[in-house]
Amino acid sequence: MIVTTFPRPVRVIEHTLIPLKDGTRLAAKIWLPQDAEQHPVPAILEYLPYRKRDGTYERDSRTHPYLAGHGYAGVRVDIRGSGESDGLLVDEYSRHELEDALEVVAWLAAQPWCSGAVGMMGISWGGFNALQVAARRPPELKAIVTICSTDDRYADDVHFMGGAVLGEKFGWAAFLFSAMCHPPDPELVGERWRAMWRERLENVPLFLELWFRHQRRDDYWRHGSVCEDYAAIECPVFAVGGWTDGYTNAIPRLLEGLSVPRKGLIGPWAHSYPHFAKPGPQVGFLQEMLCWWDHWLKGLDTGVMDEPMLRAWMTDSVPPAPFHETLPGRWVSEPIWPPQDRKPRRLFLCDDGLGEASAALAPRAVCTPQTVGKQAGQWCPFGRGPDQAGDQQQDDARSVTFDSEALDETTEILGAPLVTLEVASDKPIAYLVVRLCDVHPSGESLRVSFGVLNLTHRDGHATPSPLEPGRRYRIRLKLNDAGSVFPAGHRIRLAVSTTYWPMIWPAPEKATVTIFSGALDLPVRPRRDDHLPPLPPAQSAPPETATQVKPGVLRIDRIGLEIAAEGRFDFHLEDDDPLTAVAEMARTQTLSRKAGQVRIATRMRWSCTRDAFRIEAGLQAWDGDSEICRREWDRTLPRDLV
Repeated sequence: MIVTTFPRPVRVIEHTLIPLKDGTRLAAKIWLPQDAEQHPVPAILEYLPYRKRDGTYERDSRTHPYLAGHGYAGVRVDIRGSGESDGLLVDEYSRHELEDALEVVAWLAAQPWCSGAVGMMGISWGGFNALQVAARRPPELKAIVTICSTDDRYADDVHFMGGAVLGEKFGWAAFLFSAMCHPPDPELVGERWRAMWRERLENVPLFLELWFRHQRRDDYWRHGSVCEDYAAIECPVFAVGGWTDGYTNAIPRLLEGLSVPRKGLIGPWAHSYPHFAKPGPQVGFLQEMLCWWDHWLKGLDTGVMDEPMLRAWMTDSVPPAPFHETLPGRWVSEPIWPPQDRKPRRLFLCDDGLGEASAALAPRAVCTPQTVGKQAGQWCPFGRGPDQAGDQQQDDARSVTFDSEALDETTEILGAPLVTLEVASDKPIAYLVVRLCDVHPSGESLRVSFGVLNLTHRDGHATPSPLEPGRRYRIRLKLNDAGSVFPAGHRIRLAVSTTYWPMIWPAPEKATVTIFSGALDLPVRPRRDDHLPPLPPAQSAPPETATQVKPGVLRIDRIGLEIAAEGRFDFHLEDDDPLTAVAEMARTQTLSRKAGQVRIATRMRWSCTRDAFRIEAGLQAWDGDSEICRREWDRTLPRDLV
C-alpha cells in the first residue's frame, strides 16, 4: 500500500555536507518533519557507497520519507569516496569507513533538529556497518536494525563458503569495481566534480585482488566480524532477513550470541527490504521498524519487546522453480534462541539411503562432473527474476544421493541441519557440497538447505592443512539455516557432490572423496499453534520511478539524468577439467544530461592454473569524446589450499 500523507509533513534537504576532523566532507540527503527544529526528532542513519543521488534513489524514496513522516530524520549518507562525498573508497568496511561513521553519528546527534538519539539501519552493506559501528559503542547510537547482513565476514559473506571460493565473489567484485568509477553529480558539487572523478578513477583498487590476498580467515576478515566479540555490542539489535537470501544464518547466531535486547525476523524473502521483497508475502516492515524505533529512540511503550525473540516464516513445500512470486507458509515464533523444545532427529547414511537406525554403508565414492550445480541459482538471490534454486533432479542424478523412506507424517525443521561424515580423499585438496532436498512424490526435488566444506578447512578456516590421501577424517558440515515443511508422503534426500559450479570455484584437481559412514541431524520443531497476531500489511511512501527511454536506458526525470548500461557476464567450465574455469565481465555505462555526457567501461577476467589465480582487468573513462583515464591490471596470485 502506498501512503501519501503522514502524521507530520515532510521536507527534504537534498544535499548537505557533514564535515569530518580530517577535512573530508561526506554528502547526505535528509528527510525531516517540517517542524523538526521546533520539535526535535531522533535520527536514523543509512550509510552506503551506492550513490544517494542516482543509485538508491528508488528504494530510499519508499522508506526515508515514511520514517520522517512519523517523527524521525531519515538520513542517507554516501561513504567516503562514493557519490558526492570527498575522499577515496579503498575497500569494503575499512577502518576509515567506521571511524567516519562515529563522527557522522555524533554530528547527527548535535543537530538542532535532532533529539540527540540516533539509530542505524541498512540492508547488506548498510546492515554490515550498522553492526560494526554498534560494536564501536558510540554513546549517541541507541539501537540498530540490520537487514540481510552478517556477523562473520569470512565464513558467511559473498567471498567464501565453507572455505571454498564463491563464484559470486567475482560478480560482487565486478559490480563494486564499476560502481566506484562513477563521478559525483556536477549539479551538487560544482566544477570540482572532474577533479574528484579523476582522483577516483586513478585510485580505484582492483577489489578482487585485495580479497584474494587473504584466502584464509586472518585478521583482514576478523576486522568487521562482530562474532569475534558479541559483547562489544551494547545497544539493542533487530536482525532481519529471508530464507531465500544468502545471509540468513547470521540471525540465529546473533540471537544466540548477543546479550543485549534483541529481536529477529526471518521471512520468505530474497535480498531486499521486506515491505517490497520477493518472494512474498511482503509485510508492514516500516510499521515494525517504527515500533522498534519508538521504543528505543523515543522511550514509548510499544510492546515490541514483549513479542517473541524470533518470528520466522515456516515455508510450505512447493514445486521447485527458479522464481516464486510468493512462498506459502505461516509465521511461527520462538521466545528464545536456541529453542528449548527443539528435538533433533538423526538419520543415518546406509546402503538403503537414510535410515532411522545405524546400519551398514558400503563405501561410496563421490567424484562428480565439474558442472554439477546448474540448478543452484545465485548464492544471494535478489528475487527480481529466475535467480533461485530450481528443480534439483538433474544435479541429484549427477551426485551421490541418500533418500529416506516416504514420511509417515509431516516434519518441520527450524534451524541449521548438521551432517557428520567419515571420509577420505585421493587428493590433498577436495570439496564436499551437501544439499538437503524435499523429494516430491512426482520426483521433483526442492532444495531446502545446503552446505559446502573445503576439506582442507576441516579443523577451521584460520589454519587449513592439506589432506593426506587415503587417510580417514571425521568432518562436521553445518548446512544453512532453514524453516521448512516436509509433508507426509515426501522423502528427505541428502545429495553429495565434490563440485557446485558456478556457485563454487572448482578445486585445483579433480578429486574423489569416499564416504564410509555418516549421519544427518535435522532441527525438528514440534508443530504448535503460536497464536501470533498478524503482521501489518506492507506500506511505503511513493517510490520515485524512472522513465524507460528505450531498452537499457532510464531517465531519472527529477534530476534530468539518463543512464544507459550494457554488458555481459559469463562463466565457462569444461565438464572434466577444473582448470578450464573462467569468469568474464564487460560493462559500459553512460550518464547523460543536456550539459554533457560521461562514459565508463570496465572489464574483468578470472581464470586459474593448478597453483594460482589470474585476474585481468581494464578501465576506461571518457568525458564527452575525450578519454581521461585508461588503466590495466594483470595479476597472478598463488592459491592457498583453495
